[in-house]
Amino acid sequence: MKFEYRYHGRSEVSQDAGGASTMRFAPDTLRPPTHFVADVRQPLVFREAMAALHAVVVADLRFKPKDRSVYFAWLQNQQAELLAQFMARAEQLKAQIAPLQEELQDLRKRKTAVMGPFFTARQQYFNWLYQANKEAWFVLDPVITVHPDRVLFEAFSQDESSYGLLSCEHGVFHAASDMAYGTTNVDYSDALHAALQQVRDYRPLRLNIDPSGFGVSTGHLDGDWHEPKIDVPESWVRGFLQVSSAMTLPAVRLHLHPMDIHNIVLRLVRRRERVGPRSLRFILKPGEGVQIAFDPWGDVLQCPRSRHDATEAREIRIWGRRRLQQLERLIPLASGFTVSLLGSGMPSFWQAQLPGMQFTLGLSGWSANDWSRQGNFSLLQLRQTLAAETHTRVFAALAECWVASTDVLCQTTGLDSSTVIAALGLYVQAGRVLIDLGDAQTPLWRLRELTREPLPLDQLRYASPQEGQAVALVQARALSKLSTTQDGIYRVLTATCKATPTGSKTLALRLVLDADQRIVDGHCECDFFFRNKLMRGPCEHLLGLRMAADLQAAPIVAQQTEDRAHV
Repeated sequence: MKFEYRYHGRSEVSQDAGGASTMRFAPDTLRPPTHFVADVRQPLVFREAMAALHAVVVADLRFKPKDRSVYFAWLQNQQAELLAQFMARAEQLKAQIAPLQEELQDLRKRKTAVMGPFFTARQQYFNWLYQANKEAWFVLDPVITVHPDRVLFEAFSQDESSYGLLSCEHGVFHAASDMAYGTTNVDYSDALHAALQQVRDYRPLRLNIDPSGFGVSTGHLDGDWHEPKIDVPESWVRGFLQVSSAMTLPAVRLHLHPMDIHNIVLRLVRRRERVGPRSLRFILKPGEGVQIAFDPWGDVLQCPRSRHDATEAREIRIWGRRRLQQLERLIPLASGFTVSLLGSGMPSFWQAQLPGMQFTLGLSGWSANDWSRQGNFSLLQLRQTLAAETHTRVFAALAECWVASTDVLCQTTGLDSSTVIAALGLYVQAGRVLIDLGDAQTPLWRLRELTREPLPLDQLRYASPQEGQAVALVQARALSKLSTTQDGIYRVLTATCKATPTGSKTLALRLVLDADQRIVDGHCECDFFFRNKLMRGPCEHLLGLRMAADLQAAPIVAQQTEDRAHV
């Protein structure tokens, strides 16, 4: 998917003669005018919050294999020598092999001499580019939304597994001189982040989402304009949409003290696991503090100052825990952290309460399985079928006030809460509405157009045809006799499933997951599995088995999914 932008100037941090700093963002002038100019009351807190957002932007925990080209070149030479030695046993061939061997060695030396400088220069260029022009490695510029009560900064990581949202109350700013509500992308660079580190609490800081570019004629673009065109992977866009959809799901909420987050990060920094499972286990018992176990070591962190809203004893496991280091700079400034857990292997949201600000870190089930890949279940599945007039009326009511609670929209539209939530859920999936978790009791819906042009939702909803078919099987309740057993460190799932949602033929399914909930083995009687096994990913029946098992293991999410299926 290709996105085009037009920026007037570059985002930068500058200082005037009096020492005051101005953080200027260049917005996308192709979008409706969106700007905000005001002084920041607490520059240090704002700097640290923006640094945490930067940590999300540049985060990439994907496995990076070592460069073994030199080893393979050596191995190739050795294999040739061994083969030559073997063939030299035949006296009649020895004389023929010798000149060919010399010619081959000569060709390899010439190839190395010719191509060596190119490979070296290419690697040096990429190393320089990563340091001097890091923005060339970013997928998409951050998104800024200006609302009547808050200014929102959103970003998504390179590995598509982390999402950052910085929400600033208008009370954080003063002396506001210019404001226009809306959403826009902003020019972002690593140089901007480096300059922001020079901000100090004793020097005034002014935030300037610059409105000047919107009043300039672009008939003849001068040198101040630049128009980047970015080819964004569909998986990246899908992940951004899914993280918003995940926010709409019910969750168990924990309230942790900043020292609890400090102790989690400290343990992860001091030790590095060599074997799995690499998970955090939250042990929740009604009336008791939160206990956090670190696998595979078995260490248990007691959090006596914490509390949670679990009504029954349960244990929730999450993976990709090292991504929590992105919160490290916020620990000294936060008054507390609110954690929303959707279930084992499900997304989680970590919200830092800062003075006048809230920073939300959204994490996928685990870092290797990002928001957009095949996983527990599709967060973008259609929840309820509504008349076009109904969801249009709800969206129009939200557009009038930019931000509203469910109760307010119910009063405005005259619809019940389930209909309003279902209607807004469709717009969340389309990237046009954002749910704000600032208050866990009364979350707010916010108007936020993620892109200038409407996104092809039908194209983005599922990562593969098999995933879409798996969702249809689960919704049609085509799986039966579902059972889960534990075989050592492996979790074995078995069930029977209809070949199609409306068919009569049944298939026997078996799926094996390791301690990190990764698929290691499986069996199905369908044609797709017979031809490809697991080499092209699980078939729709095995994916449906995993979705159904995870829904069964997460009663809160499963109940909501069932309720919505009956509406």
